[in-house]
Amino acid sequence: MQDAALAVLERLEHEDAQERVTGVARELRGRQIAPGTGRFLFSLVAHRPGCRVLEVGGSRGYSALWLASGARVADGRVVSIEHDPQKARAWRANIREARLDDIAELLEGDAFALLGDGERSEFEFAFIDAEKEDYDSLFPLVRKRLTAGSLVVADNVLSHVETLGAYSAARQADPTLISVTVPLDRGLELSTVL
Repeated sequence: MQDAALAVLERLEHEDAQERVTGVARELRGRQIAPGTGRFLFSLVAHRPGCRVLEVGGSRGYSALWLASGARVADGRVVSIEHDPQKARAWRANIREARLDDIAELLEGDAFALLGDGERSEFEFAFIDAEKEDYDSLFPLVRKRLTAGSLVVADNVLSHVETLGAYSAARQADPTLISVTVPLDRGLELSTVL
């Protein structure tokens, strides 16, 4: 990984820890993934040549930094979606500071509208880290954008099992997917499209 990206990741980790300690309201925080999850995402993307990544829920860009760093290794690209204008501005600044703006781009707006439009792009990897109550509704829209053999990773399935337990159960019951819950950090549901 590039030093510029590592420096931004470290800064964002420090900011996230400070926001939690000082009690910044949940909706104003970066709400980023755990560092271990970031390393895991990097590993999943880095070995997929030309991997096209879709991220739903970009926030300030922490997970996009991991995904784009992995995509750089494999000559891939990342498209991230974020609806909050303030977080979108921070996303762009952080990606630019990390020198990954040639790998990652941000679509600003409502994920349902952006994914539901007539244009279809194909991705080999998708990461869902949006509002938890939206996962089940987002999944079919994301899936339409994926090629066979694609991997979908959803965060927080164990930390928010009361909301996302049904999401995991539905993926595991779907005969067109192979899905498994990985107990890393806040819990990840990995679903491979058959």
